[in-house]
Amino acid sequence: MRLEWTTTRIELTEPLRISRATMAERDAVCVTLSHDGVSGRGEVVTSPRLGITGATIGRALADTAEWVARASDPDALRAALPVLRRRLADALPIAAAVDIAVHDHLAIRDGQPLCSYLGMPPWDSVPTAYTLGIGPPLATARSAARLITAGFSVLKLKLGERDPAADIARVRAVRAAAPTSTLILDPNGAWDTGTAVRILTELADLEIAAVEQPVPAGRLEQLDAVARAVPMPVIADEDAGSVEQLAALPPTVAGINIKLAECGGLDAAALMIDWARRSGVDVMLGCQVSTSLGIAPAAHLSGAARWVDLDGHLLIAADPWCGLGEFDGRLRRPAGPGLGIRRREAA
Repeated sequence: MRLEWTTTRIELTEPLRISRATMAERDAVCVTLSHDGVSGRGEVVTSPRLGITGATIGRALADTAEWVARASDPDALRAALPVLRRRLADALPIAAAVDIAVHDHLAIRDGQPLCSYLGMPPWDSVPTAYTLGIGPPLATARSAARLITAGFSVLKLKLGERDPAADIARVRAVRAAAPTSTLILDPNGAWDTGTAVRILTELADLEIAAVEQPVPAGRLEQLDAVARAVPMPVIADEDAGSVEQLAALPPTVAGINIKLAECGGLDAAALMIDWARRSGVDVMLGCQVSTSLGIAPAAHLSGAARWVDLDGHLLIAADPWCGLGEFDGRLRRPAGPGLGIRRREAA
């Protein structure tokens, strides 16, 4: 078996500002696993927050390529993926890319869509949220109106201004511009308990569908306090990055946000979905800014999710992959086995 990789610079259509940073570009690394004429692919993107740089990726994949070459076959490699996650415990997005390439290879080999290979509920089409970054209320509202016209029914609004009144004004402006939309709020842990409760109580009349990670990660007692005090569901994001973190979550949390890059791949995500089902907690599928190659694996889990926030490929200027649908607010399952997506020049 052979592991290879190539890097592509991806630029956002416009810079995306969230409470902790602003991003305008990233590097996307396509990881390819080849064996017996079948190639499976995954993707890892650079991430300052997670400490994933181009150099980190190159070193880790060079080491992993030697490890992959020693495996007897792809099935044995899948069985050994927990070992890889432990080897790359400080760089789980890289482990996730290899994990996805292995699963894509096996699903293609067996002639099944990835969702079927994983035993996930079937899906054909699902609405996805579109993320609106922090910006002036009027400009954000105009963007929301354009998205609704394009067909989007779910909007995710980034919050976390120093002035809570600015956050409140932006949410009210977006709701006025998109009165029938499903609206999800995401301050990326920027609020303390009092601020979160004050803002979310103030917005209770706007039918907010959910709020992600209102307080900083690691402050579970504050997360619990907010969840008890506000009328909308609270989703754990940064506090639910991996399977190991789930048991510590307060029972008041209504959902967990699963991101393949942060949990380590598809098998880890399946364990998180199973935990959520047993615990009576809903699932959100989240993502990083990436190409369709990075979004497609999570899209194949959509049948198990209440909220789908897989818009990373919609935020970039030139996606080298295609197959997940158009810019109309819905993800569509690509035809064909495995991930099912195609390089754009070959489409």
